[in-house]
Amino acid sequence: MKTKLLRLTAMIALAGATAMASAQGTQNVLRMVPQADLKVLDPIWTTAFVTRDHGYMIYDTLFGIDESGKVKPQMVDTYSADAEGLNWTLKLRDGLAFHDGQPVTAADVIQSLKRWGQRDGLGQKMFAALDKIDAADDKTISLHFKEPFGMVLEALGKPSSNPPFIMPERVAKTPANEQISDTTGSGPYIFKADEFRPGEKAVYVKNEKYVPRDEPASGTAGGKHVYVDRVEWVIIKDAQTQANALTNGEIDMLSWVPAEQYASLKANPKIELLTPVPKGSYALHINHYVPPFDNPKIAQAAILTLNQEALMRAQMINKDLYNTCTSIYPCGSEYDSGDTAYFTGKPQFEKAKQLLKEAGYDGKPVVLMNPSDFTLLNKFPPVLAQLLKQGGFNVDMQSMDWPSLVTRRANKSAPQDGGWNLFITGWGASDTMNPLYFAPMTGNGEKGWFGWATDEKLEQLKAEFLATMDEGKRKELAQQIQLQVFETGLYAPLGESQNYTAVRKGVVSGLVKAPINVFWNIKKTQP
Repeated sequence: MKTKLLRLTAMIALAGATAMASAQGTQNVLRMVPQADLKVLDPIWTTAFVTRDHGYMIYDTLFGIDESGKVKPQMVDTYSADAEGLNWTLKLRDGLAFHDGQPVTAADVIQSLKRWGQRDGLGQKMFAALDKIDAADDKTISLHFKEPFGMVLEALGKPSSNPPFIMPERVAKTPANEQISDTTGSGPYIFKADEFRPGEKAVYVKNEKYVPRDEPASGTAGGKHVYVDRVEWVIIKDAQTQANALTNGEIDMLSWVPAEQYASLKANPKIELLTPVPKGSYALHINHYVPPFDNPKIAQAAILTLNQEALMRAQMINKDLYNTCTSIYPCGSEYDSGDTAYFTGKPQFEKAKQLLKEAGYDGKPVVLMNPSDFTLLNKFPPVLAQLLKQGGFNVDMQSMDWPSLVTRRANKSAPQDGGWNLFITGWGASDTMNPLYFAPMTGNGEKGWFGWATDEKLEQLKAEFLATMDEGKRKELAQQIQLQVFETGLYAPLGESQNYTAVRKGVVSGLVKAPINVFWNIKKTQP
């Protein structure tokens, strides 16, 4: 009954999109199903990928990351630093303007960075090292550091979780713990707030006044050209209905192919499967702020119950789509290491039970949040619940939609009062490739990411990683950070997956290879 209701809702959304298509006349309209339902519109307030993708549609960044991983200027024209690396000067390029016609100024940049610096882990580190940030004139920003900060460009070009998007000063003055209500940006698309229907659709139109860079598009850098008049994000939660809509031409693109539809779409001659984004990963996240996981032994016990193969097989279905990986960094990447202390990726139930006994676990249910409507995640929690039970935990798996989970994970209350204990989510290689990029790797308590662990040693190791430019030392510190993550029981990796984007063959082209999903430079032939 629930599946039928989901499909009925999706068909109603599609009917609305079709009617809108007729009303658009000769406009070139790209219709796509995004990674998830969009409800939170503030990409600084949350690390949800769908909100980040929305951010890249309407905002711009000072720097970007090209396909090879190099930092490139984006809104910035020129930049320089003194020999000691203490004083940096950034000059904005010509032609930058917000959607309301107002020019982008240094004051907008400064306030945007200050707000981002309160939420993002790397941003917090950068602002802790800053003495001051000010404007030499309307187009020139000066950063003055108390001590050298080794990742200035990497911070300002951070592609994900959270990118430092530039907003109007008035919007960026919104307190960092509150969501913005004004979506004015300066990016290649304009968000149509009057057509926004959470659970149904989000609409973006071409920003005719946007001035792309001269370079070819590459990653989140280069020339962001828009070749369609309008992009409609059509919200369809049922995987089969998504596939049917794509096959029938009712939509043009699935940004993330549900695993259960991979085989059929791969065999469909009307469809082309693409991999514009590198492999990603999944992780179990643990709330260390409230019992019982404020006790590291109990957090370690939960990690000891994990069976990576069983979890990944349940979610990804097809062996072609996943691999197990015990490292907290992408397997095969610069900081990948097989030294993961007690964690093997295979269940160790007796060890888990012993730790629970030593820690005095009282059998109180732990709340596992399950995004039951989200096809990209919803097969993990039932398997995890069984594994935890086998390891001695009493589990209360609570189902909700993904936007509700994204909102609830910010709640620091006890689980019985609306809080939580555990959830699973996915990450991109751009998030996990560097310990300073990964949002959940925080040990600074309530200032940190959801889960709010307090771990002074972890924060010290991160500070040392940031301070050195020696790659050998960084690799050594990255390994120590990995071991500390498992010592604290901060979180645990579940495995890696290759996510595909599906498009109508011969109709949609031009997808840009990038560390995250981007939707500029896409071309659509009619119809």
